[in-house]
Amino acid sequence: METVPDIVTVDFEQLSAREAYDVWRLRQDVFVIEQACPYPDLDGRDTEPGTRHVLLRDGDRLLGYARVLDDPAAWRIGRVVLAPEARGRGLADVLMRAAMDVAGDRDVVLDAQSPLAGWYATFGFEPDGAEFLEDGIPHIPMRLSR
Repeated sequence: METVPDIVTVDFEQLSAREAYDVWRLRQDVFVIEQACPYPDLDGRDTEPGTRHVLLRDGDRLLGYARVLDDPAAWRIGRVVLAPEARGRGLADVLMRAAMDVAGDRDVVLDAQSPLAGWYATFGFEPDGAEFLEDGIPHIPMRLSR
């Protein structure tokens, strides 16, 4: 019988060394290797005081992750990622709702990879600017106004 994954939301200091390693490894495996997009994933924002790390775990396995940044005008969700073995099970929705819960009643912004804009729209996000290329991948800025 498959276990039900759990969600944990923590700040950087609450991440264990193992959890931090697993987060960075998952982001590297998907964003850099799978998407063939070399970019500086470790951008200095993981350690900012207001940053929240949303981990989707099954026991000690990290299945998904999202980073929520406390920017001045709105919360910013990014680095939304699922491990390949976790895809197709509705877990991305669970992860996204947990990331959105961090924001409370403030606006939330994100830069969606363009093919995923429709999925983000199911959570109430709307396009908030023109499409742009980031590291060679088309993105659309989106906003959830609260």
